[in-house]
Amino acid sequence: MAPSEIWKDKLVLAVDDEPDVLETIQELLSECTDVTLHTATSFEKARELLVSYTYDLVILDIMGVRGFDLLEIASLKGLPAVMLTAHAVNPEALKKSIELGARAYLPKDLLQSLVPFLEDVLKLSYQSVWKRTLDQLGSFFDERFGSEWRKPEKEFWEEFHKNLTLDKATIIK
Repeated sequence: MAPSEIWKDKLVLAVDDEPDVLETIQELLSECTDVTLHTATSFEKARELLVSYTYDLVILDIMGVRGFDLLEIASLKGLPAVMLTAHAVNPEALKKSIELGARAYLPKDLLQSLVPFLEDVLKLSYQSVWKRTLDQLGSFFDERFGSEWRKPEKEFWEEFHKNLTLDKATIIK
């Protein structure tokens, strides 16, 4: 698949305490045209990078690097952030990601879909990215969390869904 022009001259930060995950992200993004990737394996290093650079996209692990704290910093700077997690794949982390301003949430189980997923984040509105994410990953979440996972926070999810719209997007496989 040819790399998308959307990556041209983009500066991306990926934060994860697992170096092999950062290596995978680097490999996946290596096909993209003229993207520059910065990485960090700790909260401290990530915070330093976040305050020193203006990123086009920030990819944050939740566990091990205080991802929610980093998300707050990114959101305050107006940087689009994506939560990428293996251990915090649960309805509470998903909801908190939304509340703190994440543009999207991707389980590490689906890491091979990272590039088209991030392309959606870069080109779509906040509402469209979340609609796309929830539409495409709904069955994954239902399988992982149980079909009634929205029920304890029914009011939140109903209100959130009311505001979602869908623009043209790529497809997560």
